Amino acid sequence: MPHLFYLKECSSTNDEISEFLLYENSDFIGLHTFNQTKGRGQYGNTWSFNAEKNLAYTLAAKIGNFTCSDFMFNYYTAILIRDFLANLTDNDVKIKWPNDIILKNKKIVGILIEKKKINENNYFIIGAGFNILQEKFEEVSNAGSLLTQTGKHFSLSQTAADLHRYITEKLHKIPSDEQIMERFNNHLYRKDQVSVFELNKTRQNGIIKCADEKGELLIELEKEGLRSFYHKEIKLLY
Repeated sequence: MPHLFYLKECSSTNDEISEFLLYENSDFIGLHTFNQTKGRGQYGNTWSFNAEKNLAYTLAAKIGNFTCSDFMFNYYTAILIRDFLANLTDNDVKIKWPNDIILKNKKIVGILIEKKKINENNYFIIGAGFNILQEKFEEVSNAGSLLTQTGKHFSLSQTAADLHRYITEKLHKIPSDEQIMERFNNHLYRKDQVSVFELNKTRQNGIIKCADEKGELLIELEKEGLRSFYHKEIKLLY
């Protein structure tokens, strides 16, 4: 299995993965911890983390191994994590555009993908925070964990090892752009359902139609018709 390192505690696995890339010659290097103190999410958001209850995982993958666009790589990574959790929990897991993972209407995984040049090599740095055993989410009403959503206790260490093995295996052969888009949209959260959105501080109903290859989300809005949005331009309320 490709290298997977463990830290008893760290600030952010996305930040600290670079230390491990200096010593190992591998296309895939993983790092995980069950005690991340300064996790980061998309666009500067923070990721709340309870020690020994959740999993912070980062995979560094050499960009030169992939020919797809950044958007496609992001979509495919979300698909892989969705598929892994669907198999693990035997549940219908969804992807909330662009790359949050939803189980029974609660966010259980947040993903942050960055590009970095480390030791003369360019990498995708795939970071994901998995809520696994946490039971209370007082600050985030739409968050949950594998435990709260399934009632089952999963091993942190076994989940990390299985996840690393699954993702690295699947990244060796990325499907076509058309296949990625089809799979992503097949599992898109709230697709073809009437939902409530916040746009320019105003709420209105709309229906998610699909995500596209440019990284946009197409929504049929009640007042404005079909429009496309980038991340953070519109908010799905759930």
